[in-house]
Amino acid sequence: MKIIILMEDTCGSPQCEFEHGLSVYIETAAHKILMDAGAGEKTLSNARKLGVDLTGVDTVILSHGHYDHSGGLSGFREINRDAVIYMQESALADYYHGDRYIGIDKGIGQMPNVRLLSGDYRIDGELSLFTGISAKRLCPRSNIGLTMRVNGVERQDTFVHEQCLVVEGERNMLFSGCAHNGILNILDRYGELYGGMPALVVSGFHMMKKSPYTEEEKEVIRRTAEELRRFVQEGAVFYTGHCTGQEALELMRPIMGSGLVQMHCGMEIMEQTGRQ
Repeated sequence: MKIIILMEDTCGSPQCEFEHGLSVYIETAAHKILMDAGAGEKTLSNARKLGVDLTGVDTVILSHGHYDHSGGLSGFREINRDAVIYMQESALADYYHGDRYIGIDKGIGQMPNVRLLSGDYRIDGELSLFTGISAKRLCPRSNIGLTMRVNGVERQDTFVHEQCLVVEGERNMLFSGCAHNGILNILDRYGELYGGMPALVVSGFHMMKKSPYTEEEKEVIRRTAEELRRFVQEGAVFYTGHCTGQEALELMRPIMGSGLVQMHCGMEIMEQTGRQ
């Protein structure tokens, strides 16, 4: 099992470029997977520099319909036309942050070998995808400014387009993009479907803010960390970054200890236990 962070907001390798975005390469016994593709061509460049051959990827997962997770797909398709791309059909809707369009290139939906899904989906005995995250417990407050437009009418984004990847094995691994639905609600949904808890979670927590946190927002972050600590006490490791935010990480670290690890471009995770 091999996991390499191809794109993240911070750099952990001098040979890598970094930008706001996320892309994770996952190599299992049966698959070579690209989970998200960052915001653009820098993801492909990093893959080359890190010795990751994207022409061998057979499975692409788009976690949700935002540009910073999908921008590298056009370049990827130029070198790999065979990999199957799995995305929720709702990821093709129009998503905004204020007046700025943050959705994906609509052409992605017309690419070869794209599977447009409308809910949970099992790829095979090793890989499965789930959605249907309806709970709203301790959801990230930074979601408030994110909207969708339907027939010209602006609405709050409900993030039905968000999907999570589970790599099943002796102990399962969970991969999410930004956890817009809230990492605790995602873990609750995981428990409903799979039972127990994953050994490893790789996901942003979407707690980042440009303006200072209110005390209420800080309390939400601390309470989230306290609930995640019970997973850590059972042996789980959480790798996070991208949209989590440095201040949120600093608030969570004293609570979660070594069970919380910050991701960086070029980081490689070697085993199910989360050892680097």
